[in-house]
Amino acid sequence: MYSGSSQSLHHQASLDWFNEQPKAQRYKPEFDPRVTRLGKYLRRTSLDELPQLFNVLKGEMSLVGPRPVMEYERSRFEVGHFEREAVRPGITGLWQVSGRDRLSAHQMLALDVRYVRECSLWFDIKILALTVPAVLGELRVSRSPATRISMP
Repeated sequence: MYSGSSQSLHHQASLDWFNEQPKAQRYKPEFDPRVTRLGKYLRRTSLDELPQLFNVLKGEMSLVGPRPVMEYERSRFEVGHFEREAVRPGITGLWQVSGRDRLSAHQMLALDVRYVRECSLWFDIKILALTVPAVLGELRVSRSPATRISMP
C-alpha cells in the first residue's frame, strides 16, 4: 500500500459487507487506489500473507484459525460471534477454503465459530490441505460451504 493511505475505503467496504449491502465489487475490490502495483500481485497470489509466518513463530498466531479482524469489524459482532476469539487467529481458516470474500460476513463468522467448536489436529490438516487450491482458485464457488469440508 502507498504510505499514508486512508483506511476509510476498507472501513466502508467492511461496513457494507457486514450490513450485506449488495455491491458490484467483492469485499476486497480489485481496484483499490491504496494498493501499489506490486501489492496487487501480492494480494492476488496471497503472498502478502507470508510475513504472518513470523507472527506464528512468535506464538501470536496459528497456521489455522479465524482471521484477525479490525476493531470496527469486531464492533459488528453478535453475541455468539465472540466465541471465535477462544483460539489464536490464523493465517488460513475454514472461511478461506469455503469461499473467502464471496461469502457474507455472517457466513464467515459462522464458519469461524464452527472451526472453534470442531477444532482438532485433523481438521487443521484438512484446512491446510485445501488452502493451496483455494488460493489458486481451483475450488468451485457453486459448492456450498458446508459440503467443502466434511466433519472431522
